[in-house]
Amino acid sequence: MKIICNREKLLHAFQTTAAIAPARSPKPVLQNVKLEVSADAATLMATDLEVGIRYDVSGIEVEAPGAALLPVARFGSILRESSDTTFRIESDQDGTTVRGERSQFKLPSENPLDFPAIAQFSDKSYYEIPARLFRELIRRTVFATDNESSRYALGGVKLEWQNNLLTAVGTDGRRLARMEGPAQAVGEPAPFGEVTVIPTRAMNLLDRALTEDASEVQLAIRQNDVLVKNPRCTIYSRLLEGRFPRWRDVFPRRENSLKLNLTVGPVYAAVRQAAIVTSEESRGVDFTFGDGTLVLSGQTAEVGQSRIELPIAYDGKPISITLDPRFVIDFLKVLEPEKSFVIDLQDSDGAAVCTTEDGYGYVIMPLARDR
Repeated sequence: MKIICNREKLLHAFQTTAAIAPARSPKPVLQNVKLEVSADAATLMATDLEVGIRYDVSGIEVEAPGAALLPVARFGSILRESSDTTFRIESDQDGTTVRGERSQFKLPSENPLDFPAIAQFSDKSYYEIPARLFRELIRRTVFATDNESSRYALGGVKLEWQNNLLTAVGTDGRRLARMEGPAQAVGEPAPFGEVTVIPTRAMNLLDRALTEDASEVQLAIRQNDVLVKNPRCTIYSRLLEGRFPRWRDVFPRRENSLKLNLTVGPVYAAVRQAAIVTSEESRGVDFTFGDGTLVLSGQTAEVGQSRIELPIAYDGKPISITLDPRFVIDFLKVLEPEKSFVIDLQDSDGAAVCTTEDGYGYVIMPLARDR
């Protein structure tokens, strides 16, 4: 294999691909990224046998097709530390040589034939969703997942599709994030199962690999795995096994609750300030709505007290609820500061439900007042 490549472009593609390669593995070959070069294309591949990626690299001039295994740590360091604009990379049975304008490296290389095959997207029927929207679905739900749970399939994002609407749900049992948006079926794709849960690691990889352009993302659901493709890359992932909570039951149906329209930026700043005096043992911040003001107060014996006031358009009967500020911050930081949201409150014991106009919903369970 012989290629000439732009270092910056290869670096970006390599870092995205290498993110899935395991740092330690009983199969050392997995600690490499495979570069496969044909006459008119170059593809980087990595897998940990649960999640895999095929990433097309631009800016490659092919002199001789072939394949090479590139060690993640060493080759990644060469790309990062070098200041050369262009690299010439050659690989054969004796190893891989990387030459820049002012540098040269020789690395041992394993046999590319030993690297596991990574599925390609060949399905003719699939679900299609705009890339920008799909990234929003990921970013607004993946933070609420729980990789420590052993009872439920909480370590991933659940996907559902009905009536040309794709719904993504993430939860850790204490809060739940749901985002939905339009998606169309092309052909007759396999239906989403009762538990179509994509692992958090795979969703984070998708967020990193996808671009915020006008392209479309294609999803093919299978019995035990999923394939996701856009013009740049294809990502494969096994689905999580286990039960997922009945998430629709978490959103309360309320008629006489307090519903307030708030602006993201000011609330975000106020919550961050109030959280300064919280600790691992005492996380709660009291949110009190009334008399035209939202008062946020925190108190920890060994740290101190905080009281932050924020003007709001509500002069009714005061209502208070104690929430974990980390969960509120997680919700607010994925929204633009100038955006508004509605918070729905029943009392101090009921969940706080936050919603936006673009299909985003977030439920936070309250903390005990005697924390």
